[in-house]
Amino acid sequence: MHDFAERVLSLLDRREVGYADVRVIESRDRTISTKNGKMGTAASDESLGLGVRVLVNGCWGFASTDDLSRDSLAAVAKRAVEIARASARAKKEDIVLADEPAANVNWISPCQIDPFSTSIEANLDLLLRADAEMRAVQGITLAEASLNFRRARQLFMSTEGSVIEQTRVITGVGIEAHCYADGDIQSRSYPNSFRGQYQLRGYELVGEMDIVGNARRIAEEAVALHKADQCPQGKRTLILDSSQLGLQIHESIGHPIELDRVLGMEANYAGTSFLTLDKLNNLKYGSEIVNVVADARLEHGPGLGTFAYDDEGVAAQCTDIIKDGQFRGYLTSRETAAMVGAKNSGVASLRSGGTMRAEGWNRIPMIRMTNISLLPGTWKLDDLIADTDDGIYMETNRSWSIDDRRYNFQFGCELGWEIKGGKKVRMLKNPSYSGITTEFWNSCDAICNKDHWTLWGTPNCGKGQPSQTMGTGHGAAPARFRNVNVGVAYGG
Repeated sequence: MHDFAERVLSLLDRREVGYADVRVIESRDRTISTKNGKMGTAASDESLGLGVRVLVNGCWGFASTDDLSRDSLAAVAKRAVEIARASARAKKEDIVLADEPAANVNWISPCQIDPFSTSIEANLDLLLRADAEMRAVQGITLAEASLNFRRARQLFMSTEGSVIEQTRVITGVGIEAHCYADGDIQSRSYPNSFRGQYQLRGYELVGEMDIVGNARRIAEEAVALHKADQCPQGKRTLILDSSQLGLQIHESIGHPIELDRVLGMEANYAGTSFLTLDKLNNLKYGSEIVNVVADARLEHGPGLGTFAYDDEGVAAQCTDIIKDGQFRGYLTSRETAAMVGAKNSGVASLRSGGTMRAEGWNRIPMIRMTNISLLPGTWKLDDLIADTDDGIYMETNRSWSIDDRRYNFQFGCELGWEIKGGKKVRMLKNPSYSGITTEFWNSCDAICNKDHWTLWGTPNCGKGQPSQTMGTGHGAAPARFRNVNVGVAYGG
């Protein structure tokens, strides 16, 4: 890997190229899934390729290849420079990079059990046992289970002297039970919807999730939902479980703080942002108990947004996004940090926040969420429910919708519970809630403590064209919100 990167950098004319970096990525993936007692998917993939980014005449050029022969490397270096030259013809101003010290690091994410050391036969046996437990519940029409593993080794090398090697292992596991009756489908997922839980860990995560032990319970809940009452409509007190709150953070905080969206540099897939520069340090984003950070450091947890260095050689950091309810920070790159700092000193740090990441060797890095997390509060969940006289508790996302400035939203959940007099009194089906981002976060009056806090993995965040799918992390504990519009997402 080092030879490939060094070869490309040596081919660049430093009299013309002001800066360049090379990423060489070797990856391995495995996906195993089952449906109704049969294998659904058994796929594996291996990839090795290289991408080079150059700054010429104040503009970026990027090119990539999976042909690592000497001639191909020379061609990809030449092509990156040609693209930068062409881009410079239409530039408005030169790109300036915030300073960043060179680093020489070899980092490996913690992994107790290498998931690729487990056999496909053992993976399939586990999924089929969970599948059988779900289908043992009368009324289940579709049972699904899946495992996803990824190991990526990446070398980053730049003309500034950085040589950074990182190896990240990711594991995902999940099950879903679906019940179709009388023209209606009800579903329950564990440990989360949309393929379950993902973390920067090894196969030990699979054992901890115990999908076989939880399979019958979620299947029973899916069947029971058909007999449940529809969620009542109107203004109610709302308690969200931590997984649903994780997605709420992703959509109404994570995307709008991406500074490339704010500056109009990127609008594909998720729109722009209402968080214009004048709102930094001036907007009351949430109530005083709301504290949100962007934290890529390992000490924050094994999230999908955890790493040692981002894809332009900036060290992982913790950045305050919301501090005591006040809006304090964006997700930045070396380019955008310098750009904003030059325009308005004090608006943003002159150092990058370390959030540039790319899906693979054939994609240029862009600003992406790391681990965007709501810090825990002080409540125990049982005490929070007991303290709620009249409200609704919602679990597990089913659907989401939010406008292209990340301001007006509606979410549907798989399951709800009506709370009366501090107790859960009845199951509710098809629950949903809606609101305006800042009004919603300002209505938060209680957050559960660290014992209830989970760092959830979102493996499928899309952005950009060509599209890039990236994993992000979102830590959250159940929290309560007052006077929220609730209603029915599906059905009459």
